[in-house]
Amino acid sequence: MWTYKNPVIIAFGSGTLDQIGGLVAGRDYALVTYGEPGFRTIRKRVETSAGLASVVIDNITQNPNYQMLEESCRMFGDIDTDIGVVVAVGGGSVIDAAKVVVASGGNFSVVRQYLETGLGAEVLDKIPLIAVPTTSGTGSEVTCFATVWNTGVQKKYSLNHPSLYPEHALVDPELMLGAPQGLTVSTGLDALSHSLESIWNVNANPVSSALAVTAASDILDVLPVLADNLGNLNCRTKMARAAMMAGLAFSNTKTALAHSLSYPITLRHGVPHGIACSFSLPMVMRWVSGANSDCNANLKRIFGPDLAGGANRLEEFLQNLGIDTRPEEHGVKSDEWRGLVEEALADERGQNFLGDPVFILSRL
Repeated sequence: MWTYKNPVIIAFGSGTLDQIGGLVAGRDYALVTYGEPGFRTIRKRVETSAGLASVVIDNITQNPNYQMLEESCRMFGDIDTDIGVVVAVGGGSVIDAAKVVVASGGNFSVVRQYLETGLGAEVLDKIPLIAVPTTSGTGSEVTCFATVWNTGVQKKYSLNHPSLYPEHALVDPELMLGAPQGLTVSTGLDALSHSLESIWNVNANPVSSALAVTAASDILDVLPVLADNLGNLNCRTKMARAAMMAGLAFSNTKTALAHSLSYPITLRHGVPHGIACSFSLPMVMRWVSGANSDCNANLKRIFGPDLAGGANRLEEFLQNLGIDTRPEEHGVKSDEWRGLVEEALADERGQNFLGDPVFILSRL
């Protein structure tokens, strides 16, 4: 038995940003975005279509942390207007931060309590959210998850509540044309990890796996081409669709071992998330090969009948994008790596992994 559910209404294609006015539909809204100069043009387009925002929250930085989010929530709470909808325009960090703002109702301590204790779900606010991604990677526009970092204690939390699914997602590949190569590759590899992690997952189902197989196959095909042709709208479109489909896949399964491994690597060694969660994928694929017949069948749909050779090709794919697949090249020494794997296997996300922990640890 299995179920699949995703309530987000998706509009996909070039020019879909122009639908924002109709979706806001006259409601007072808060705009969450980056403060960088490149986003001023997009902000102007949003406000031309939807009217001026009641408040613009543009203090968002990469990997939203407690300190930043507390200020974002304060900015939201300080306005007198009754906000009817929040509009998030930006990468995964912006959309994740907007989910925190939505849940907080202007008071970050409400979210903090829920993150740290699991208590207080009933007091999380439920303001509608419209998500407009400007990168192809996190899939946050179609999930109810948000990653929150408490850098003070070197800990990552996942905000997870069904009320945080966006009301609408506008996926406009034209908005992604300005992303530089490093960001394009990193976010694309995050999407690849989402798709593969959805396949070697105890929560996988036929719908999530079908989405994940299509997403992974397309990413493997288009990302190297896109990395050398950043202004190619057709490639951007294919990559945006693949990242969205990967998001639809892991919205139901959550992630697994590679993501669990990635968080301390980002915290301790500053490795960008998309790289931290993808460099281990060939290794993890070797660990899971043969562990589950459905997983094997789906991986063969991507890599062909020889999964050992497929893992080698995946490793070569990453290396050709400039990603070293050895932990030590990302600052992780061998003794630390074994400890990270042990911790990840015991973590909630690690326990989603279909591989055998005894076998994995014997290979280290």
